[in-house]
Amino acid sequence: MDKRIGTRKPAAISMPDHVQAREFTDAKAAVQALGALYERNTKFLRDAFDMVARGEARDALHFRAFYPEVRLSTSSYAQIDSRLAFGHVSAPGQYAATITRPDLFESYLEEQIRLLIRNHGGPVTVQESTTPIPIHFAFLEGTHVDSSIADAFTRPLRDLFDVPDLAATDDRIVNGEYENDDLDSIMPLSPFTAQRVDYSLHRLSHYTATRPVHFQNYVLFTNYQFYIDEFCALARGLMAKGGSSYERFIEPGNLITEAGDDTPTSGVPIGRLPQMPAYHLVRSNGSGITMVNIGVGPSNAKTITDHIAVLRPHAWLMLGHCAGLRNTQALGDYVLAHAYVREDHVLDDDLPVWVPIPALAEVQVALEQAVAEITGLEGYDLKRIMRTGTVATIDNRNWELRDQRGPVKRLSQSRAIALDMESATIAANGFRFRVPYGTLLCVSDKPLHGELKLPGMATEFYKRQVAQHLQIGIRALEKLAEMPPEKLHSRKLRSFYEMAFQ
Repeated sequence: MDKRIGTRKPAAISMPDHVQAREFTDAKAAVQALGALYERNTKFLRDAFDMVARGEARDALHFRAFYPEVRLSTSSYAQIDSRLAFGHVSAPGQYAATITRPDLFESYLEEQIRLLIRNHGGPVTVQESTTPIPIHFAFLEGTHVDSSIADAFTRPLRDLFDVPDLAATDDRIVNGEYENDDLDSIMPLSPFTAQRVDYSLHRLSHYTATRPVHFQNYVLFTNYQFYIDEFCALARGLMAKGGSSYERFIEPGNLITEAGDDTPTSGVPIGRLPQMPAYHLVRSNGSGITMVNIGVGPSNAKTITDHIAVLRPHAWLMLGHCAGLRNTQALGDYVLAHAYVREDHVLDDDLPVWVPIPALAEVQVALEQAVAEITGLEGYDLKRIMRTGTVATIDNRNWELRDQRGPVKRLSQSRAIALDMESATIAANGFRFRVPYGTLLCVSDKPLHGELKLPGMATEFYKRQVAQHLQIGIRALEKLAEMPPEKLHSRKLRSFYEMAFQ
């Protein structure tokens, strides 16, 4: 399934002893075996690196260890509950997934393997794969390698260890572009290879200044710092009052405020915020809320969702500001997206623009109910402050400066009611990665109608509207968290030939 890294064959390869494949009918035991194999093999590489750094390794030696792998073999077209979107394969054959960080994905892996065993009535196999672990991904999270250590290396790093290979980190599987060479080839169980996951885990720490372990299964994205400020104030207030159903609040620098405290008790304050800072209201079972300020633009939206997707969240929502395109809209009105016009272009190579991005009923209902609960409006009165319709996402922030006949005509023909720069990207990447998605925007100006916020109006608008909008987003995610995952993960997001893992 994964491609073995193509490197020049070294004179001698040092590897840990081979581990025999083992079959399991207990998911927890299978995950424990994956964890033990992963820890042994990464420790081998870390120890080898230290040995080279101390000048104790022979020059001709190359050190190699492999990712663990879980396999399923089935000879039957099993009759699976047709309501299930994941947890099974569609045809007889050999299936496999390389695995990284079993400690981080323990609950996820146990659930996926349990479903495979239950739905196919047989064991899974845990063994070593043929995909080497790059040395960069073998270090413990948070490890700092001093640049002076490089002086101890008399040969290039790639001569001594395997390094990341783009051929093993692409999105062919999740994009539906994976092709079997023959009938006997191994088919993928998971949407991502182990190297692809490792790559994104490292990027997440870089972009958000928080550890991947802190990310929750329900994610809010925003394009304004005002929302983050409100989220932090709300979270700190919850912690000071005991946390309610949340156990801790985590900020960039991995600053942790425990329930019952009003200040962080661990972590290191950072002098400058990262590109896309993340904040986490944590529950021990992962059903809390992560909020990320993605900034402005579709490129950021794609970048962060590319990486968060490997954590396999249960839902993500976009909360942000938009341009209202209808004269009947007022500043502060809400827009619940049920369709998208994609002129962001950042996903054109991964998801063609002719692919429709459907509205997901469970998410739409949760958002509409949350608006009703927080505003106190319902029925026909709710329509006065919220419209459901098409949201257009564009990659040109100054689209108003173009010849109006172009963009305005397209927006009118599409029946769009709002315009922004991130929502369609986040929804499209949710569709691509099989992560349930939704969008609730707030009208902050109406450029087609000459209605722009004056400075004083802007301050009052943000003060009044952001708090309510955020409360709606949080309430919607709490509603989604109450649903069984098999109900939330829609079959709309699955293709003809799907991976078994959620």
